[in-house]
Amino acid sequence: MTPLEKVNSMKMPFAELKGVTFTEADKDRVVARMLVRPDLCTLGHTIHGGAIMALADSVGAAATVINLPEDAKGTTTIESKTNFIGGAKEGMTVVATATPVHRGRRTQVWQTRLETEEGRLVAIVTQTQMVL
Repeated sequence: MTPLEKVNSMKMPFAELKGVTFTEADKDRVVARMLVRPDLCTLGHTIHGGAIMALADSVGAAATVINLPEDAKGTTTIESKTNFIGGAKEGMTVVATATPVHRGRRTQVWQTRLETEEGRLVAIVTQTQMVL
């Protein structure tokens, strides 16, 4: 099973609820897309910060899962920091790309860059995942 097949076979109900679609996955990079729907927006038909953070969390968690040691039971987020740079309007698609900062035995750190399809930066999220 390829890393992308593994990610797409995982049951991630909240990612499904948000409409997250994983499009690329390997040990060094995971990419997902999410349409900015009205129910993911705040005032002004702009994506809500919580939706941005939740997308990044899903992508970072998926990246961790495909990098877990054989004996690991799973992963959980233990820290996340978001720098909001710009917005994305309703109807746009946000592309999230997670790359590793650190992959250790007990923790992994991933940085997720979120951009519009046009390449405009929306946010940068750094999260720490505990290896269970």
